[in-house]
Amino acid sequence: MLSFEAARKLILDSVSPRGVERVEILESLGRTLAEEIVAPWDLPAADNSAMDGYAVIASDCLEPAALEVIGHIPAGAVSTVAVSSGFAFKIMTGARTPPGCDAVAPIEETEEQGNRVFIKRPVRKGQHIRYKGEDVREGESVVTAGTIIRPTEISMLASCGRVFVPVYRKPTVAILSTGDELIELGEPAAPGRIINSNALSLAASVREAGCEPIMLGIARDNHEDHRRKMIEGFKSDALITSAGVSAGDHDHVRDVLKELGVEHKFWKVAMKPGGPTAFGMKDGTPVFSLPGNPVSTMVTFEIFVRPALLRMLGRQRVIRPTVTVTLAEEVSKKAGKVQFVRLRLERDGRGFRGRSSGDQHTGILKTMLMADAMAVLPAEATRFAAGAEVDAYLLREDAGMLEG
Repeated sequence: MLSFEAARKLILDSVSPRGVERVEILESLGRTLAEEIVAPWDLPAADNSAMDGYAVIASDCLEPAALEVIGHIPAGAVSTVAVSSGFAFKIMTGARTPPGCDAVAPIEETEEQGNRVFIKRPVRKGQHIRYKGEDVREGESVVTAGTIIRPTEISMLASCGRVFVPVYRKPTVAILSTGDELIELGEPAAPGRIINSNALSLAASVREAGCEPIMLGIARDNHEDHRRKMIEGFKSDALITSAGVSAGDHDHVRDVLKELGVEHKFWKVAMKPGGPTAFGMKDGTPVFSLPGNPVSTMVTFEIFVRPALLRMLGRQRVIRPTVTVTLAEEVSKKAGKVQFVRLRLERDGRGFRGRSSGDQHTGILKTMLMADAMAVLPAEATRFAAGAEVDAYLLREDAGMLEG
């Protein structure tokens, strides 16, 4: 069996972005930029005042001075009249400085009386002036391809006049649950039946990753229903199946995928939970076959599917950040497989202390609900004493804000 690292690398090497689209600038928030953005002009476009005040010649104001005010320049206005020695313009923040001006005296350090202004403090050449191109020069690369667009990127893109922004297209991800025991949410409960919660958790995870889920429903335990729904799934950019990946009498996933021409890359991974996970490709479409227990489904999505979808979105960093966690209690496991242990975290000085979020059985959904992170316990290790340090993937974006 492959290690989870080898399996994940194989997946990431198999997928790529699904094309580029141009969206209105505000719709690009959270998307991945597909092309380098080059400044079409200088920023600022011209020298301008950083303060409300008076445009002056600094050499006139090496000590407190009185100057004649010869005009007023509001933001958006342009003066063609030059400042000469002994004179000043009243100027507002953002307004272009007039010719001859080499400093701005802030208004709070002045006193205006009639058509004269008294400069109370010495003025330094260049003070409170934003010079043309001091932020960005025309032709300069301002946002690189692969950047996740945040409000700061929106501001720069708008400053560069970008109404539409090239971003990688959102992949569509088909989600198929399998099994006669499943019922859809809202259907009447019955003995032996299980609500199809996996499809909804997967759809939520797909959407959280920035992609578009396509719900295919439930494939019943027969060959034809699997085949029909999987063919529909191949119309999307990726297909995820849940359950039916073992070798039981009613597990049709593997046979039907093979029949439909899916090239299987691997079928099992040396990890717990989530060992019976498969991955294949069908004409460039990745196919993820995940186990059916809810915790296994979510863990394997985190480890394999989420990074792949982020890669398809053009992201450069696709794996969740890891932190070092000090175990608050002893943890043991069998040798042979990497084990992912769900942990609750608390702050410990500058680091984290972690303890089990509960029973680690793959059917205990509450342990995922309570977990802040997943510890990655190496395959051959069997015992971790309280106080041992382990690596863990953060599952919550606010985990770094936990209080001790």
